[in-house]
Amino acid sequence: MTTAIIITLCSLLLIAYVFDLTSSKTKIPSVILLLLLGWIVRQLSVFFGVSIPDLSALLPILGTVGLILIVLEGSLELELNSSKTTIIIKSFVVAFLPMLALAFSLAALFHYFGGFPFKNCLANAIPLCVISSAVAIPSVKNLNPFNKEFIIYESSLSDILGVLFFNFITMNDTIDAHSFGGFTLELLIMIAISFIATIALAFLLSKIEHHIKFVPIILLIILIYAIAKQYHLPALIFIMVLGLFLGNLDELKHIKWIKKFKPDELNKEIHKFRELTIEITFLIRTLFFLLFGYLIETSEILNLDTLAWAVTTVAIIFIIRWLQLKLLKLPIKPLLFIAPRGLITILLFFSIPVIQNISLVNKSYVIQVIILTALVMMAGFMLTKETVVTEATVESIDENNLDAAVFD
Repeated sequence: MTTAIIITLCSLLLIAYVFDLTSSKTKIPSVILLLLLGWIVRQLSVFFGVSIPDLSALLPILGTVGLILIVLEGSLELELNSSKTTIIIKSFVVAFLPMLALAFSLAALFHYFGGFPFKNCLANAIPLCVISSAVAIPSVKNLNPFNKEFIIYESSLSDILGVLFFNFITMNDTIDAHSFGGFTLELLIMIAISFIATIALAFLLSKIEHHIKFVPIILLIILIYAIAKQYHLPALIFIMVLGLFLGNLDELKHIKWIKKFKPDELNKEIHKFRELTIEITFLIRTLFFLLFGYLIETSEILNLDTLAWAVTTVAIIFIIRWLQLKLLKLPIKPLLFIAPRGLITILLFFSIPVIQNISLVNKSYVIQVIILTALVMMAGFMLTKETVVTEATVESIDENNLDAAVFD
């Protein structure tokens, strides 16, 4: 039995690796194939009468670890310098404003058609408004450098802002000046913790000489995140700050106290750390979507009672996104199509307090929205022939002509 489990698990992970290798050619997002593969495993286990224990308790654990690693991986790749100001501001606006517009639009629909309290409707709407970096970041690795960087910024910020927004709505019984004050205080506390923890982890990374050093660092990152979450602090900010600090050490090494870390030597360790993070992220993300696909019931995918709501939600998502991209003079293709829902949507959906649940938003609805947004992204990649822009080309573009050269 143990041998059969090992063979099955290794085979599934290798198949997932093939999906990842071929996604640039097939234009099919790996998340769709992983969900399908997990669902097929479920059907085969039922058909052959194989008894598999309830694995649903593993889903939040894999999802949380996956979210940490995905945001860390994405932020390690981002460059922070004066030339990035435009893209950072625009990605923040595209991540935040459409989220607010979509959340309040869906909450208004839930309130009008279901008669539920508006605050509860808003809590249930937010998970559907967050772009999943777990799906978006792996899907854009073959885009030109500018669009790829924009999506990494946007989806990572969407995760962070979505979690902040969700926690603020679900954890406050009333929304008033007191709740905003408490939220601001939590934010400031988390920024201070992030700064101290980032310096401490960078110090450990530079000083540990034992042959095992990166796994303890990753475990410490997850531990700090979990403790911060336990006290309802916006813990993803720490992950973002850590990744940006380590990934931009070259930009910071002119600062006097940074020189104590021996930046040139530390950069070599950061490179190895990034490679290990990418490998572990692939493993955790794959296991999460395989497990979620396995737990999906066929009736949930084909539920006609929620399909109209799912289609309406996806339509609103892309209408708002089109308007936002148009207003900011960002490229409609391919950015319009890259707004997938996934890991973070699932995690937030399962985190909605029982007392705030509404019957309109159920597992079928969430699954259908995830699949439909992934299919739209797939169609967008297939229909869009993107003009390739190299790093050198992007760097050579004059700041004043950036919009005309890249966004139009």
